Amino acid sequence: MLSAEAESYVRGVLERNNRSLAKTITLVESVLPSRQKLAREIVEHLLPHRCKAVRVGITGVPGVGKSTFIESLGMYLVGKGHRLAVLAVDPSSARSGGSILADKTRMERLSAEENAFIRPSPSGGTLGGVASRTRETMAVCEAAGYDIIIVETVGVGQSETAVASMVDFFLVLMLAGAGDELQGIKKGILELADAIAINKADGDNLEKARRARREYENALHYLSPVSPNWTPPVLTCSALKMLGIEAIWSTVMTHHRKLEAVGELEAKRRQQALAWMWTLLEEGLKERFHQHPAVKRRLPEVIGAVQRGDCAPTRAANELLFLLDKDSDI
Repeated sequence: MLSAEAESYVRGVLERNNRSLAKTITLVESVLPSRQKLAREIVEHLLPHRCKAVRVGITGVPGVGKSTFIESLGMYLVGKGHRLAVLAVDPSSARSGGSILADKTRMERLSAEENAFIRPSPSGGTLGGVASRTRETMAVCEAAGYDIIIVETVGVGQSETAVASMVDFFLVLMLAGAGDELQGIKKGILELADAIAINKADGDNLEKARRARREYENALHYLSPVSPNWTPPVLTCSALKMLGIEAIWSTVMTHHRKLEAVGELEAKRRQQALAWMWTLLEEGLKERFHQHPAVKRRLPEVIGAVQRGDCAPTRAANELLFLLDKDSDI
């Protein structure tokens, strides 16, 4: 039975009220235990109402123009009658925990569109360039009727595996003429890419972009593709001049149709659901560990012993873990 408070959130999302959607996502992102319980109730009730949205993850090197690219792509998609949700993740400061959350100001045209919803969220220090509740946020947006979800990550440099584990298509944006292109991105990122797009391919930079395209095409020949049914292409575009945007989206949809036809897309979604479960389990175990009475009593003393050098970190960790065996509360 849905509680009255949860029902008001659910109703607002299903009625496609963006104000209610924003409030629901804020609730989902809350770290307060009481709000987390309510958020779980809401998300579980919304899951059966999700539309089958196309989920796209976008990452890129610093200065590549991710926000400009997403705005151009978004304007194109909205113009085609789609409802688009952009989940833009801003890096959180390791010292203050704060983030800029300025993506709406960088996408002024798109944020003014009725059928576009832009949600900036802090990464909260989460690896993979995504926020800790990105999966839940995607589910809520799909329940609100958004048929395309774009996840803009913090950027290359962290473990982008987290992004690939929650989207259908992973696009890597690159620049030409900014030094040795092949050194500008890790091999692991290229192996995850479903496509590479070289941005700012216009004017004097056009020939450099074409040369970079050939270099990346050669590099991809030596890497194992993500899917046996798909060979990642290398494309060029100019987000500022709206060049190549249609071709990139056509590539996304071709990939979607191919994987759907052979059942790979459905299998991928099932694996993503499992990955979501394991992530929640790991988070829950960590939280319950810190709330365990025996751990709370012993932890300050153990921390002090490790800092003084009186106790090895391995021994300390082992002792704290075995404290859990003495109490069944966990």
